[in-house]
Amino acid sequence: MNQSNEDHPGHPLLAYKNEAFLDTPEARSLRIISEYLYPLHQFRKEKVSDTVVFFGSARTFEGGPNGVYYNGARELARRVTEWSNNLPDSTRRFVICSGGGPGIMEAANRGAQDAGGKTIGLNIGLPFEQRPNPFITHELCFEFHYFFMRKFWFAYLAKALVVFPGGFGTLDELMEILTLVQTQKLMKKMVVVLYGSTYWKEILNFDALLRHGMISETDLQLFSFADDVDTAFHLLENGLTKYYLEPDKETPAIAKSRI
Repeated sequence: MNQSNEDHPGHPLLAYKNEAFLDTPEARSLRIISEYLYPLHQFRKEKVSDTVVFFGSARTFEGGPNGVYYNGARELARRVTEWSNNLPDSTRRFVICSGGGPGIMEAANRGAQDAGGKTIGLNIGLPFEQRPNPFITHELCFEFHYFFMRKFWFAYLAKALVVFPGGFGTLDELMEILTLVQTQKLMKKMVVVLYGSTYWKEILNFDALLRHGMISETDLQLFSFADDVDTAFHLLENGLTKYYLEPDKETPAIAKSRI
């Protein structure tokens, strides 16, 4: 039964205003494209040119046993934002972007806010842990239903990735970005920093992957390790300057389809 149109009693709702229809399987394609078009609209409106994405555990808290990582993420995000704010550009370059939740995500958004910068949160509905943290810029706080659309926005605007210790979600996001770079589906230079070398070398045995012939030696050059804020910041500053701020540096954001 058609729902009533309050503006025009007796008339059915326009399809795009019919919430009952929009929640149906038949309207899934509309929901998916909305999760592309709405962020695109907001990023253009806010003049966000590109991002530095922070990944890491939602279970890392400021006063907890891994608080050193929370503090490191906050300070690094602050320094990157201060540096970015001083670039001679009318657009917002290298805006700090996180998954929008607690832990390392909160620390990254908080650090960017500390520096007076805008900061992005790409939230997603989950049964636990995922609630928007209070440090995200209101106009750049998004809620996704589809994981793949959220991942698209992580990859599409990112020029650098900083990955702090984390669990399944962090590993998933890290490996997806590395795979896109390795397979050249991202036709751009991506600065990837793994923060906390002891953790990462225990969790991921890259040398074993190389020894067993599952990756090539050049694949180990897709990322760098950092154990402190100074090292991580200089890796980001040097890489972003070399690839994106020096004259005649123009690289497309996403690879063209091979099909």
